[in-house]
Amino acid sequence: MKFLHSLLLASLLVLAGCASTSNTSGNLDAKYPDGPLTPLSRGKISSSEVASLEATGDLWVRIRRGFAMPDLDQDLVRDREQWYAARPDYIQRMTERSSKYLFHIVEELERRGMPTELALLPFIESAFNPQAVSSAKAAGMWQFMPATGNYFELKQNAFRDDRRDVLASTRAALDYLQKLYDMFGDWHLALAAYNWGEGSVGRAIKRNEKLGLPTGYTDLQMPAETRMYVPKLQAVKNIVAHPENFNTELPVIENHPYFQAVSITHDIDVELVAKLADVSVKDFKALNPGFHKPVIFAAGTPQILLPWDNAKIFRRNLQAYNDGQFASWTVWTVPSTISVAEAAQRVGLGEADLRAINNIPPRMLIKAGSALMVPRGANVRADVAGHVADNGQISFAPEIVTRRTTVKARRHDTLVSVASRYGVSVSNLADWNDLKSTATLKAGQSLVAYLPVRTGVARASAPAAHAARGGRAVARAPAKAAAQPQPRGGKNAPAPRGGQPSKVKRR
Repeated sequence: MKFLHSLLLASLLVLAGCASTSNTSGNLDAKYPDGPLTPLSRGKISSSEVASLEATGDLWVRIRRGFAMPDLDQDLVRDREQWYAARPDYIQRMTERSSKYLFHIVEELERRGMPTELALLPFIESAFNPQAVSSAKAAGMWQFMPATGNYFELKQNAFRDDRRDVLASTRAALDYLQKLYDMFGDWHLALAAYNWGEGSVGRAIKRNEKLGLPTGYTDLQMPAETRMYVPKLQAVKNIVAHPENFNTELPVIENHPYFQAVSITHDIDVELVAKLADVSVKDFKALNPGFHKPVIFAAGTPQILLPWDNAKIFRRNLQAYNDGQFASWTVWTVPSTISVAEAAQRVGLGEADLRAINNIPPRMLIKAGSALMVPRGANVRADVAGHVADNGQISFAPEIVTRRTTVKARRHDTLVSVASRYGVSVSNLADWNDLKSTATLKAGQSLVAYLPVRTGVARASAPAAHAARGGRAVARAPAKAAAQPQPRGGKNAPAPRGGQPSKVKRR
């Protein structure tokens, strides 16, 4: 027995010696977790908390590893596979365009623990064109409708449209997709809702439930576009997973950021940014497609995106820049409703140039409170304020042209009845005819009235139009703005509108 105890003690000492000699750091106070171990989530595995055991230089490999949605196997998928495979040039253009944005999207998906199939969704929505606009006014790479963009805090004003912004629209799209997944518990249904609207999908599910039918994506009655939506994504997924099966060669996309976010502290011209960064204006706009104007307002957009290597060049050149002002433009808030000609005269710019820089349509007045882009004078030092940069809008009112017209008083007419008949004020009618507002009229008495016309044709009643022949336009007056069309969709049922081509998606 003593021999066994001695042997056991010797073994323990040998093991202890091995453990101590293997500790190359010399730290004998190793820390061990208390209690049972808990499994890691996909989000933690993808985050910086856990080091990857195997790195890859190919972003396509990384995307394939993150595929997590159930595959859809149906004839519609094979139909779309053939459609894409028959268009190698189209696939090449799409994938080359995506190379600027895919790394950022994949990073965001992994950080959130979401399936990387979703990184392929802009192929379906916009062919990865951040300037894409659908027939229903959905815009950007992720195709957000105006109302849905507002719901997800994507600014849309006179100076920028965040539905096109790479970072902002990606954040909003993934927020919305996660919201839809949490709502329906199924990625295929979430994608259907992204295309068709969450309300529409919810009603389709309730309809099947009442009939005792299944409620999966393939079981619901839906428009043809939505029926084809997930098969399109599945087809692209299959091509990315096995391009050799479709005689396709994907362009190399490095597993490295394409761009960097760079801070700006002054309003600055787009052309100056491109010059200081040593990039073309076209390449700059490809990474910053949300800007409407030739100047960037730092208070509204304190960061810009630049190609990875050019970001350092820009920082160095910006620090050394001392050649005058950074911005050639500023914003003037119009104090009262005025004509374009008057506004141009006030700001010292030609009327045609003012129309062009602010997209002012013909025969329109500029309404009070509008934020106009105007040249920045040498004595203007302050940058545009944040509330203007974030919320500036331009509103218009139809420009009403009036024509001097002679009208006849009828029996028992008064100035009040004549003014009412022709839609003018009693005081104006009295002033035009040098009469008191209480003056009596005789049947057949001629009165002067200035009545509105549309493109040279009188809009007044038939007698006035007949009497207006040979008259001349002598005055212009503002009128109430025409009703603005309201975007489809709403706060309770937001849904990005998109697809290429895309015609459904009612909200």
